[in-house]
Amino acid sequence: MIKVKIFAVNPFREVTYVVSDETKECIIIDAGAQSARERERIEAYIAKEGLQPVLLVNTHGHVDHILGVDYFKKLYHVPFAMDGKDQPLLNLAEQSARMYGLETDPGFVPAIDKDLSDEEEIRFGNTVLRILHTPGHSPGGISLYEAGCKALFTGDTLFNGSIGRTDLPGGDYDELMHSIIDKILPLGGDVTIYPGHGNHSTLAHEAAYNPFVAEVLQGTVNSAEQI
Repeated sequence: MIKVKIFAVNPFREVTYVVSDETKECIIIDAGAQSARERERIEAYIAKEGLQPVLLVNTHGHVDHILGVDYFKKLYHVPFAMDGKDQPLLNLAEQSARMYGLETDPGFVPAIDKDLSDEEEIRFGNTVLRILHTPGHSPGGISLYEAGCKALFTGDTLFNGSIGRTDLPGGDYDELMHSIIDKILPLGGDVTIYPGHGNHSTLAHEAAYNPFVAEVLQGTVNSAEQI
């Protein structure tokens, strides 16, 4: 059974997750911790719980999700995994950081050690996370599903009450909605989602009350290809 620890970090209030199981192995999802204080909180939790980080994995490559990746990669000597289709976003990360006025470490942009483009799962300890390729917010966006606890890490694909932006480079509204409707919702209403920003929710709640999802399910909007 997995244990999920939530850390809201950086000016964008991006959510970094430390996910562990009974073996004490853990992974860090979307390590966006920018400041020393944010990083120390994560380190303190890992040390207190006696955890062994074995992998850093990102749901996508936008700058607010990678601000702490290289730091933790060097600290724990672990590889970094992400869908390689988001490499162009990593290439733009320094430019994006300057645009948003973010303070960054020198050379903070991480190299991808494990390309998840063609992968179907991530394993650590006794845990298997199924990789759902959910583009739309970004070309290489993924979500991670743990079936035992019915936990889904959606990154910036699906939020509590909203969806990820599609007006950024590589974004595509139709792709995003197809990812949500065709790949995420079929997992079932009792699945808990852990998004890249904001509070967790359930798929049942999002299907009923998320206005972006509901209007598509109810057929009240057309996709761009139908206009």
